Amino acid sequence: MKVSQAINQRMSVRAFTDQPVPVETVKAVLEKAARSPSGSNLQPWRMVILSPEKLADLNSLMKERLAGVANPGGDAQEYNIHPENLKEPYRTSRYEVGEDMYALLGISRDEKPKRREWFANNFRFFGAPAAIFCFVDRIMGPPQWSDLGMYLQSVMLLFQEEGIDTCPQECWAMYPKTIHQFCEMDDELMLFCGMAIGYKDKDHPVNKLRTKRLDSKEWLKVL
Repeated sequence: MKVSQAINQRMSVRAFTDQPVPVETVKAVLEKAARSPSGSNLQPWRMVILSPEKLADLNSLMKERLAGVANPGGDAQEYNIHPENLKEPYRTSRYEVGEDMYALLGISRDEKPKRREWFANNFRFFGAPAAIFCFVDRIMGPPQWSDLGMYLQSVMLLFQEEGIDTCPQECWAMYPKTIHQFCEMDDELMLFCGMAIGYKDKDHPVNKLRTKRLDSKEWLKVL
């Protein structure tokens, strides 16, 4: 598979089959991705793979959380997933993808309970059989956070090479304390995101979503 093919095929899958992904396969991909660039070779990513047993435990825990058994609205967030007061064109891009997704699901804007119910799928990794979390040392700054992005992109493209789909999930930043404790991480490490890993359910309407990209004239300048 060419890199260009992997980039074009990669998508955020939001409905998975139950076909298993071996922990050994996930580990091999994460290790290959460690050749990703990082400033001064700091390699700031700290990764956790959930075994099938631990994934089941977390799904059960999050079911309780969302049902109102302790902090149902989430923990105190340690970073904002989106900047406050988004301006254009960022605001339109954000809301457009949500409306396109709910349209495919047949959920209208005024069906708030159904929208909340669907959003809760984030916290069971959309039914994926495998999952990872990415942490970063609290002393790291924006340059190292960009290193995380490069590493995670490598991870997703390598999974594409394996015929395996993914969904990166910053939504887990809503439950940093819960995940930090569940993964038994050192205090100096902060949760960045999770990622669902598995095989796309090709029959589910949500996976027909093809997110739009701005025309390059909106973001590209040639001098």
